[in-house]
Amino acid sequence: MRIALTHNLRISDSEEEAEFDTRETVDALAGAIERLGHRVERIEVSGPASRTVTRLEAFGPDLIFNTAEGRRGRFREAFFPALFDELGMPYTGSDAYALSVTLDKQLTKLVLAQKGVRTPRWQYVEEPWQLQVNALRYPVIVKPNFEGSSKGITQDSVVDDPMRLHEVVQDGLARYPAGLLVEEFVVGRDLTVPFLEAAAPERHGVLQPVEYVIDPAVTAGRKYAIYDYELKTKLDQAVSVRAPAKVKRAQAERIQQLCETVYRELGIRDLGRIDLRLGDDGELYFLEINALPSLEPGAGIYAAAALEGLHEDAVLGAVIQSAVQRWNIVDKSARRGRPRRTERLKVGFSFNVKRVTPDPGGEQDEEAEYDSPKTLQAIREAIASWGHEVVDLEATQDLPLQLVSTPVDVVFNIAEGFKGRSRESQVPSLLELLDIPYTGSDPAALSVSLDKALAKRMVRTHGILTPDYLVLNTGNERLPRELTFPLIVKPVAEGTSKGVTRKSVVRDEPELREVARELIAKYRQPALAEGYVSGREFTVGLLGERRPRVLPPMEIVFLDAKDPTPIYSFEMKQDWNERIRYEVPAKLTPRELERLEKAARECFTALGCRDVARLDFRMDAEGRIHFIECNPLPGLAPGWSDLVLIAQAAGMDYRALIGEILSFAIRRYQERERERERARRAQAAAEREALATAAQGNGAPGAEAPAGGNGGSGGEAGERRPQAPHRH
Repeated sequence: MRIALTHNLRISDSEEEAEFDTRETVDALAGAIERLGHRVERIEVSGPASRTVTRLEAFGPDLIFNTAEGRRGRFREAFFPALFDELGMPYTGSDAYALSVTLDKQLTKLVLAQKGVRTPRWQYVEEPWQLQVNALRYPVIVKPNFEGSSKGITQDSVVDDPMRLHEVVQDGLARYPAGLLVEEFVVGRDLTVPFLEAAAPERHGVLQPVEYVIDPAVTAGRKYAIYDYELKTKLDQAVSVRAPAKVKRAQAERIQQLCETVYRELGIRDLGRIDLRLGDDGELYFLEINALPSLEPGAGIYAAAALEGLHEDAVLGAVIQSAVQRWNIVDKSARRGRPRRTERLKVGFSFNVKRVTPDPGGEQDEEAEYDSPKTLQAIREAIASWGHEVVDLEATQDLPLQLVSTPVDVVFNIAEGFKGRSRESQVPSLLELLDIPYTGSDPAALSVSLDKALAKRMVRTHGILTPDYLVLNTGNERLPRELTFPLIVKPVAEGTSKGVTRKSVVRDEPELREVARELIAKYRQPALAEGYVSGREFTVGLLGERRPRVLPPMEIVFLDAKDPTPIYSFEMKQDWNERIRYEVPAKLTPRELERLEKAARECFTALGCRDVARLDFRMDAEGRIHFIECNPLPGLAPGWSDLVLIAQAAGMDYRALIGEILSFAIRRYQERERERERARRAQAAAEREALATAAQGNGAPGAEAPAGGNGGSGGEAGERRPQAPHRH
């Protein structure tokens, strides 16, 4: 089967991402599913939902293996299953309703209390004034109501002094304003009971209980032995799993009955985990349930499943098995959840091939923007890995004839074009003429962005800062007063830093005119002179359409501290190891990051970019962000191009990056096909209506007789003659 592995990737150690999956966990899950004989596509869902939908529709999965936690809100775990339901795509795990209920600890307790499930007494608090200090028996434990993975739980969460409770609750609400649960703390042992619907059928999927054993050296200085956030993250090596848990037979039977009730009443499907507390008095208390339990290596569900004779791969196989049975995924021609267009597409690949290696000094740079055979092959392989046929479309003057003779569904375009300041728009213009969907920005955005002066004029109208500039057509132009030295001079319509060398930073008028005339003569186009912004340099990648996803900014760190005016020159781009360092994600304060992302998104929108772009900025000493230029056809050389390195920092491998860029064009292709189908249906309906109208007018059975007719062969004067039938 084709299985999409939807997940949130943990890329930092922040508490916000504590429930997300590490790269090691995602690799382990994908590897296990592949070993079970399935084709796996990893889909990271932390970006816009439209991006997730696009990738799912492009891949066309038979089943979604879902571990996505969602990013924010009290219903975050339910968001993606609800989305999958809306798309008609089957998925593993519980539905949106069950996930909404189980993420809310208080609501879960209320539901289960009606079924006689015992739980410690509690208060739910959304405002400090709601707290009733003397309503519960001490000690109590204070925890966020809508969080998992022990988030917000520390040794200070257990309160045995009523005088401290107000302070702990106020601090907790400041961090978790959605609400807190203040619960009587039961002295005893924590037990975990995993659920695997397709395993242990005699126990309705309820596995044997396990318990987490904490190293005594760690608990020695702690008053209460609780599995807090620190133990789940920083001190996880001090925790081991004991399977089965040490419980008496009678207790095991009670645990089994209680957990069957909980899983049944809450509608948990495929997999789950219940946390219980076995008090020192022998009483059993329900604490909470996780309908999206951890599947990281070493998790309790694997230890419990091993008691049933299931290895780790078989655990995931059992999850898939129960989902397949529930969704009745049997007949591929009639299965539920297949997207509208999942057949293999014929993907054209338009490019310019680099046959002459550029001189690092910039003397021979005619083909610097073209792509090497190695890069082209990497892109071909990435497209083909998504199940599509790749058709090479080298951007030569024969391309129009090739497109006519070799029809394609969509085009993955990285062609730079031939010549002129609109060269990047030449291939997209041809594709639009032929009504072929393609990746990347449209001809207008490509033309505007390639002309640096026009791009600056455009972003300025949207209130975005950019250095003062002047376009020099001859080198003899009068300099405006607001243009102050030092200046940087470059060709107005080139990319890859072509024409940007050590000489490009000029400090007086004679130097400016000399460099400008050289560039005008060499590149046969105007030169752009703009104010040099002293400060940090960043490049920002974006993916998407109307609401693009901003990838982590990359900083170009200049290593020569003696250079007062460093620039990201053509020479540095060809050989950057000794002169610069790439830092991604860039080290920025939250405020700086917010301003940079906002500027990138606004520039992307102002220039009309689409699908993918990379934008360059400088941050001055006051922290102001200045737009430098935009590249809507960024380089895609594996392991080398800026955008590729940025994507890797965002958790996207090369294949995923190419697949996401391609997915936008596939979605436009699908929209075009739906529009064509609607037009065909409308035309067919109109033709049927026209035929029916004509048939009625020709005296077909059921048509009324002409007014005044009596059906006779003869008639009085003025009587109508029968009309001859029309010929069809």
